[in-house]
Amino acid sequence: MKQKKTSSEQQIIKDRLIRLNKYIADSGYCSRRKADELISAGVVKVDGRITIDLGTKIEPDALVTINGDPISHIIQHRYIILNKPKDYITTTSDEQGRKTVMDLINVSVRVFPVGRLDRNTTGLLLLTNDGELANRLMHPKYEVEKVYEVGLNKNIDFNHCKEISEGIELEDGKTSPCELFVNTKDHTQVTISIKEGKNREVRRMFEAFGYEVKKLHRKFYANLNVSGLLRGKYRYLTREEISHLKRLVGL
Repeated sequence: MKQKKTSSEQQIIKDRLIRLNKYIADSGYCSRRKADELISAGVVKVDGRITIDLGTKIEPDALVTINGDPISHIIQHRYIILNKPKDYITTTSDEQGRKTVMDLINVSVRVFPVGRLDRNTTGLLLLTNDGELANRLMHPKYEVEKVYEVGLNKNIDFNHCKEISEGIELEDGKTSPCELFVNTKDHTQVTISIKEGKNREVRRMFEAFGYEVKKLHRKFYANLNVSGLLRGKYRYLTREEISHLKRLVGL
C-alpha cells in the first residue's frame, strides 16, 4: 500500500514546481510571452504529453520538448549588444528569406532579440537567452528608457514637439509622455526618449503630424549604448552592464 505523503512533504513538492512558461524562458529558448504562445499553439509537450494550459506547473526534471526538440532548464546565459544596420529583420528567422539580425552574430547557444527594431531602423539591439530578463525589459511596467535619433524630411514645428511630448492618440491607444530635444542648428534632427514600446511607435508619432522619418537610430537602451561599435558588429555585455539591467527590472 502506497504511503500518503505528509503535508510538509506535499509543500516541499509544491515549492519545487515551476510554471511551464518560466521553465521555457529560463532555458533560454524564448521569452515568457513567446512561451505562452507556443504552449497555446500545442507545440509544447511535458513528459510526452501536449500541454496547452498556461498555468501548468512542472517538476524541474520534467522532459519538455518544443516541436519535438528537448530543452534543458539549465543553460549558460548570453547577453549581447548589436549595432543593427539597415535592411535586417529583427527576428530569428524569416519565411521570405530576408536577412535577419541572426545573420550578423556567431554564438554557440541560441539567443533571441529583446523587442524589435524595424527593417530600416539602426542602432542598439539587445539579444539574449535569458527569458526572464527579456520579458521584464519589454514589459511597460518597468519603463525601460529608449533614446532615438530621428531625421525628418522637414523642420519640425515646436507645437508638434509639445503635443508629442505630452502623448498623442494612435490607433492602438495614447502614447505615454516622453522627452524631445531638437537640434539647435538643424530642426530636422530630433532626439526622443520614450519608456514604452508600441509597434513602430516613434515613426508613427511623427507620421501623425505629416513628417516622413528619413532616419531612425536607437542610441541608448536602458543606459547602454553602441559607442565604439561599428554598424553590423556586436559585443558581449560586461558583468557590470548585466547587473545594471537586472537591477533596473528588479532581478
